[in-house]
Amino acid sequence: MDITVGAVIAAAVAIAIGATVQGSLGFGMNLVSVPVLALVLPKALPVTVIVLGIPIAIGMVRYERHAIDRAGVGWMVAGRVPGAILGAWIVATVSTSTLQAIAGGIVLILVIASGFMPPVRVRREAQIAAGVVSGLTGTSAGIGGPPLALLYQHHPGPTMRSTLAAAFFFGTVMSLVTLVIARQVRTDQIVLGVAMAPMVVVGSVMGRRLHKFLDRGWLRPAVLILASITAVTAIVHGVS
Repeated sequence: MDITVGAVIAAAVAIAIGATVQGSLGFGMNLVSVPVLALVLPKALPVTVIVLGIPIAIGMVRYERHAIDRAGVGWMVAGRVPGAILGAWIVATVSTSTLQAIAGGIVLILVIASGFMPPVRVRREAQIAAGVVSGLTGTSAGIGGPPLALLYQHHPGPTMRSTLAAAFFFGTVMSLVTLVIARQVRTDQIVLGVAMAPMVVVGSVMGRRLHKFLDRGWLRPAVLILASITAVTAIVHGVS
């Protein structure tokens, strides 16, 4: 991987901003970090952003651990296993642009369905299905947050953020393991992720300052808007 000072600075700023978004909403770090890394350090994807998902998940779980839907986390993680395996296979066989377009299309369909359908009762079947989709899109294109966030969009902020963070932690570890098994991980990608971890911590702390504002009725609109932006961005990058 060819790494320059300018590329590192751009990546660090994007990761810090993305972590601020995820620290406030529960997901969204990759919406900011992935496009920038794709421009300045394309060979870092998707492994580096997957590695960065570990420290931010740990920090968010510790901060709002009292509100975690523990049973829900278990079912979503169980669903993510087959999704991650499928995603790793896709990474090994399909181009990056195609992956982005497919993942973006899936997320956009979920957003549109969420806007027209009544609230989905968060039961075991829905949690498993969301886990499968999250594992697929997260492992293949680094955008595994929207499927889970859309499922929990009607829950209180602390429950959504902490539950997603716990699911992301286990899911991220699984995605990383499956990519290692598929021989899609390089040492420089891991090193870059570890080096950028402090920016994730800074962004996560900044995001907590927005919790009170978002939890006054703005959380669901923010989730829908951010998920839509994520989907459209991925599609545009995939077809351009």
